[in-house]
Amino acid sequence: MLDSYRAEAQERVGFFTDTSVCIGCKACEVACKEWNLVPEDGLVWTGESYDNTSELGANSWRHVAFIEQNEPRQGEGEDDALRWLMSSDVCKHCTHAACLDVCPTGALFRTEFGTVVVQEDVCNGCGYCVPACPFGVIDRRHLPRTDAPAIPLLSKEEDGRVWKCTLCYDRLKGGHEPACAKACPTNSIQFGPLDELRERADRRLEKLQAESWNGARLYGRDPDDGVGGFGAFFLLLDEPEVYGLPPDPVVTTRDLPEMWATAAVAMGALVLGVVAAFLGGSR
Repeated sequence: MLDSYRAEAQERVGFFTDTSVCIGCKACEVACKEWNLVPEDGLVWTGESYDNTSELGANSWRHVAFIEQNEPRQGEGEDDALRWLMSSDVCKHCTHAACLDVCPTGALFRTEFGTVVVQEDVCNGCGYCVPACPFGVIDRRHLPRTDAPAIPLLSKEEDGRVWKCTLCYDRLKGGHEPACAKACPTNSIQFGPLDELRERADRRLEKLQAESWNGARLYGRDPDDGVGGFGAFFLLLDEPEVYGLPPDPVVTTRDLPEMWATAAVAMGALVLGVVAAFLGGSR
């Protein structure tokens, strides 16, 4: 964490989403939009069961996926069994966040709670962070700006800035839990100190495995994974790919130092070659 936050640093908090108790009510999506004033989205018929938002984006900071499977929930069960896998996806607030690494203006920053937030008044809309995210979470908003009433011409232009989940940073500063977790009726979305959530998730996984739930696994719980562990991790009931999640995410800026070093060596060799050619020709 940056030196400037050491005096204000709080215990790292995050989400544990237990998909085994998600009922797909979308209360989290509604609460997120209402509290954060996120524009309407997902009004187009996708044909993907009851999934109307399809993916996370600038106007969908929470996305409830519906996956229908002809498989039993527990054990072998019946041949014609049907189960729905429902999961509320969100920004992972990665420990090693590539979006932070590539942001040229400092619009993206890590808060005193260990979360990753965009400062919209600093974002210049360059979009470097969009391909840097290994989960496709962050996105630019292609809607007219509505926050500049004193500049009429600006309000008619496309927003262009990036938007994503802030883990309700304003609510955290006031001592409240995020809106989505507050609204979840089944406690599928659990908020709290990250270390406590990991312990709770381990106990929950052990219970489901003892009850022979098919495919139960934790995703993003491991601090030693490719992004240093998620700040918002999940208990899934199938492979991550089934939910549209990468199976082994890696921070996309991991190899940048080696790439720059290689480029510097190549540039140095090129300069030496040009100098040698110039000196040889001058003779």
